[in-house]
Amino acid sequence: MVLVTTPLSVWLVVTAVGAVSFVYRLSFFLLFGWLDSVPHRVQRPLEFVGPSVIAALVLPAVLVQGGSVSVFTPELAAALVAAVVAWRTENVAATVAVGMVVLWTVGWLA
Repeated sequence: MVLVTTPLSVWLVVTAVGAVSFVYRLSFFLLFGWLDSVPHRVQRPLEFVGPSVIAALVLPAVLVQGGSVSVFTPELAAALVAAVVAWRTENVAATVAVGMVVLWTVGWLA
């Protein structure tokens, strides 16, 4: 099967994906706009969406090196230390700064 990509076909796909994403997100606003409050059975699981997305984005970058899972990487050390700093200080700037210092230090020592 030959896939022909033209600028028009790329723009059509981008537009279609954007429209589907927009309608999907709009459906939540419309659904919950009709309700006085979000039911607890729906609200409780939605609290975990943000942390789940962050974990899904960060963990592969931290654990995978050269196409395979590594037990110890500078990124893992920096992520663990940054997680502790974030938990104790709740300060984004301190978390990023300490995480970068640990990443550079462990990378330099390794």
